Amino acid sequence: MPPPSALDLVFRNAVLRSSATPVDIGVAGGRIAAIAPRLVCEAVEVDLGGRLALPGFVDSHIHLDKACLLGRCGHDHASLGDAIRAVSALKRDFTVEDVYARGAKVIERAIVAGTTRMRTHVEIDPRVGLRGFEAVKALKRDYAWALDLSLCVFPQEGLTNDPGAEELLIAALRDGGEVIGGCSYADTDPTTHLQKIFDLAQEFDVDVDLHLDFDLDPSWWHLEEVCRQTEQRNYQGRVAIGHATKLSALPPERLQAATERLAKSGVAVTVLPATDLYLMGRDATHNVPRGLTAAHRLVKDGVLCSVATNNVQNPFTPFGDASLLRMANLYANAAHAGIDEFGTCLDLVTDLPARLMNLRDYGIAVGHPADIVVLDTDSGTGAIAELPDVLMGYKHGRKVFERQRATVFRP
Repeated sequence: MPPPSALDLVFRNAVLRSSATPVDIGVAGGRIAAIAPRLVCEAVEVDLGGRLALPGFVDSHIHLDKACLLGRCGHDHASLGDAIRAVSALKRDFTVEDVYARGAKVIERAIVAGTTRMRTHVEIDPRVGLRGFEAVKALKRDYAWALDLSLCVFPQEGLTNDPGAEELLIAALRDGGEVIGGCSYADTDPTTHLQKIFDLAQEFDVDVDLHLDFDLDPSWWHLEEVCRQTEQRNYQGRVAIGHATKLSALPPERLQAATERLAKSGVAVTVLPATDLYLMGRDATHNVPRGLTAAHRLVKDGVLCSVATNNVQNPFTPFGDASLLRMANLYANAAHAGIDEFGTCLDLVTDLPARLMNLRDYGIAVGHPADIVVLDTDSGTGAIAELPDVLMGYKHGRKVFERQRATVFRP
């Protein structure tokens, strides 16, 4: 334990998910230096009063470049294809300043909702060029004081069928792209699409995060090719697939086989409740399917999973406030999670997406960055069940926001 004079800040009476009783968290130089029931020191004190402290939420899949577009769309977005076409038309007019302003709005909402780590997908193609990428690079730089932002570059409208897209992807990877994505269902040659994405991933030594199988027809899918490519290239633990809604349409025996395949190949799954629930099953006249893959059940069977935001107020998802706590609660409701599974639902927006993104320094542990958010509840179960306020947040030991608790005025 460091001497009392070495601590800059101490959080008193913090409830951690890993401890049965409240503890103190000591911070020095922006990192957690000590965790103990009662730290003796002379540092600045913040008394959490038995409230839950988390290392911040981790949003493993969001689209900052196409957020907050509803005011520009005079379109009835009745399907995934409609949404893609609507945004395709809009993004031709995107400017760096425009993308930056909309992305900043979402990032600031995410910060005050307790998010400390984020991976944003950025569309790269001949329509938008690198303008969205340049804007998001600037957001990464300008908001580093509150949030670690990772950039995943990807071709939303295909690759082999979109001349010029591959060259732009390469340019983005050479200029700060940290992850590469793909969208095989939008390509006329999905297998070659996936092969090219994995080729680039290996060439630039970056992880892969794909949009995959975004419908409810289980008669075909690209999941097997993703698993095959992952194993062939020894990329286990470096590949994620987003949506994967077909998994929700499989009968039990096929789902079990798919689960085993995912676990064996080390391919992670990100479920995006707001978008999946909104776009899937729209052609049904009754008994509408949810289209929501049961991530918490996949986790029990050894598949790494996360729950994330995806889109905020655009043709794909006309809702959103960038709150991952709300998303986890929405997921728990729609996925029929039991009370004993609420802890896993919280894992899906904290520890598990941190693993998916291969973050080595995430968590409230000695030596890790002092990234701490405080919820107005005293347990992980309460976080999902109650949707409590996120009262304050710290990044590297510096306070980045605070929310006042509501006051009831009795007569």
